[in-house]
Amino acid sequence: MRWFTALLGVAILAAVAAVVLVLPRDGEKAADGRTPIASSVPARTPSTPAPKAEFTDPCGTFDTAMPTPYAVTGYWLIPTVDHCTWRRQFAAIHRLGGDTVIRIGWGLQARRVDDEGRVLDKNGEKVDPRYEPCVEDGLPCEAAAERDLQAANPGNRVSWTFVYRTDEAFGPGLFRCPEFERKIPVGKTVFYRLLVNEDGSDDPTCDNIRAKGRGYHVILIAAAEKDSLTELLDLGDQFGVKVFPALPLAPRDPALQSRAAKQGTNTLTTLTRRILQDYGDRFGDRASLGGFYQPFEVQMRDMRYSGSSDPEEAKKDHPTLRVYASQHEIVEQEMPGRPILVSPYLDARKRLSFSATPQEVARGFEALARTGVGIIAPQDSRGTGKVGLFWPDERDEKVDERLRPVVGEADNGTAYHGSTRDYYREMSAARDRMAEQGYNVQLWANVEAFEPSKGEPCEVRTGDRGRTDKKRLDAAVTQAGRYVSKIVSYMWSDFYTCGSPSLSEEITRDWNRPIPVDAVRRPRDIQDGVEIRGYNMPMGAKVTLTWEGQETPKVVEVAGVNLNPPPPNQPARMETAWIPFDWTQVPPGQWVEVEVAAPDGRAAAEALHVRVAL
Repeated sequence: MRWFTALLGVAILAAVAAVVLVLPRDGEKAADGRTPIASSVPARTPSTPAPKAEFTDPCGTFDTAMPTPYAVTGYWLIPTVDHCTWRRQFAAIHRLGGDTVIRIGWGLQARRVDDEGRVLDKNGEKVDPRYEPCVEDGLPCEAAAERDLQAANPGNRVSWTFVYRTDEAFGPGLFRCPEFERKIPVGKTVFYRLLVNEDGSDDPTCDNIRAKGRGYHVILIAAAEKDSLTELLDLGDQFGVKVFPALPLAPRDPALQSRAAKQGTNTLTTLTRRILQDYGDRFGDRASLGGFYQPFEVQMRDMRYSGSSDPEEAKKDHPTLRVYASQHEIVEQEMPGRPILVSPYLDARKRLSFSATPQEVARGFEALARTGVGIIAPQDSRGTGKVGLFWPDERDEKVDERLRPVVGEADNGTAYHGSTRDYYREMSAARDRMAEQGYNVQLWANVEAFEPSKGEPCEVRTGDRGRTDKKRLDAAVTQAGRYVSKIVSYMWSDFYTCGSPSLSEEITRDWNRPIPVDAVRRPRDIQDGVEIRGYNMPMGAKVTLTWEGQETPKVVEVAGVNLNPPPPNQPARMETAWIPFDWTQVPPGQWVEVEVAAPDGRAAAEALHVRVAL
């Protein structure tokens, strides 16, 4: 790479600051009535900050310090042609404590061709200018492929043509039969011509092309001279960031665009296998390759996936989940240990027939887990307005003003089946049930970093989505609570970078404001008390407890931080703070607001609403 011409060589010894979370004693219940699982993990102590290391190259000088670590630790990125933009994005993400980058991907599409073999656009009306330059021996690449197939055996034919675009470059591991499959450089674009048996099989040699006449699918890939994934993995190694490249997106069902097309699944499977085999050859030992992102979105609802080999039973499975299962199987075969990440969306709007309750979403989570995916990161759907951020005792309050263009002038309970917290709580219970059945899937939260824009989008490409602010993002983190093991966000470009100040600048200025996510009743010795889980709650922080009928709010200073081992499946940097508090002061069944403020007086964006089981 042109920016990595000289490796100056610095090994960063970064002791990652681990935070300690506290568990109630046996038999004690969380403030919402759940009894957390005990743990014998020894207490961890905070480590020293990572040493600062500087590198200089044509993109400028940058450092790998992490001065303002935030609760969100992973971000989606839009592809870019400017490698210095990649550098700046990784540097900015790492500066906020990010350790994960997820790539937006592209889809495999079935296309028509004209009489000359030129690929038409997706509407089948005009020649697609992206693929028109692909020419071999004066013939369009699709026509050249058919010529070569029929020269090998007159019974061969091209029955379907598919296209796929990417900013990556591939190695020879992409090809099965180099005699008929090839790399075709045209200026700065590199085309790859692949042949796929229409029955879904993938022959290891060229023998069958000559032996018998068959139908073939041609895949034309419009790729790049220089490989973006190599560049991203190099940056990942340098910053200590895990990269999740996108797998090819399945063709969409023409009759129902929200579902994967059954007809293209075999071709997608072969393309995925070829790409993964090439990745295995080139990147099999790269520490920065964290896994793979499956970008085909599906709504979280009551879905079916049995994985049955019985064709009649398999027909009942959700078609998109069949694609997930197929790609998971390939990843396990070609690059074992690298998980597939999926990020389905939620829709809690009561007025819509296709929305889903928290319980229905939990059943959908179980179906997703059965496909073998390793990470399920449901979108919290607050940015689109499909779910709201509210507590059980706020169901009768009006929805957030910014959500009224989506759900109208309604109260929370009328607009939504539940809040994001309700959904993540049910999915965490489903995760635990699936773990008992041998499906060890992780539950992450994907908090949407945007708002319905009202005509003020961040960029033209963001459509009707505009910027949000840190206060609302903090509230989303609070609502995800203790139920997830990691928080990621859609997406860095452009929602964290648009506006002045941008969202990333807001976080940099206010990164250590408290963000409580949960509270449990926890005595220490003979003293009753409250343990609060969350971020940035040091000694000297103050906690205010308020409930209906109380004469004056109760204000208590944090008396201990990270006193006990953390519970399992908690996000990085989450910590605990303990305060003494006599719960018998609170009338039975009463909701208590728990507000946390930093020693300098900055209050958390969102107060916890808890109800203790006495």
